[in-house]
Amino acid sequence: MALAALLLSAAGCRQDMHDQAKYEPLEKSAFYADGMSSRPLIPHTVPRGFLREDTGFFTGLDAAAKPVAAFPLETLRGSFPGGAELSDVELRREILKRGEQRFETFCTPCHGWVGSGDGMIVQRGFQVPPSFHEERLRNSPPGHFVNVMTEGFGQMSSYAAQIRPEDRWAVAAYVKALQLSQHARLAELPAQVAHSFEEAQHKAPTGEGEARHGASAQNEAAAHGADHSGEK
Repeated sequence: MALAALLLSAAGCRQDMHDQAKYEPLEKSAFYADGMSSRPLIPHTVPRGFLREDTGFFTGLDAAAKPVAAFPLETLRGSFPGGAELSDVELRREILKRGEQRFETFCTPCHGWVGSGDGMIVQRGFQVPPSFHEERLRNSPPGHFVNVMTEGFGQMSSYAAQIRPEDRWAVAAYVKALQLSQHARLAELPAQVAHSFEEAQHKAPTGEGEARHGASAQNEAAAHGADHSGEK
């Protein structure tokens, strides 16, 4: 009786979802002539999430291969948690914060904290990159910096594998804010930001630390005055 009950219960144990008819990685196939279970992709196959029809956003260049001048604020909105509920000023602030974090991680070793081209590896003999504060680069649209990060330029290799497309635009926005931080007039800043900037100048140590405090104050100004950074 016990044996019959055991056999009856065993009959109800189906392993369909446990023992699936599938190939394991690198498993040999007896079906295909070449013996390989992994098959070549159909020509022009596009992986999920890599359609990238908006070439301007993903490369920084428009259809005429010119750097994109318009900052894709609405495209970036979806990249930030709760971005749909953020005002434009709040969104720009979040973009600049993200750009600052990515810039300090990937860019400061060569370009320095304020983009002057005096990073630590440059101080140890690496080729000096151009300063972001040269007139040519101050007049360059954000798409130029996105494209350089995407494809590389001169001695700089591509950072496409390290920095996501949306973060490249955030870095480009932060670069424009750094440029503003070294060339804006104090009278152009909102009163509260100007006051914090003056306080930072008095409290910060000389040298690089002072420059970083000044850049942070100007980044706040950039979030309020998008004409100088977020939409340039």
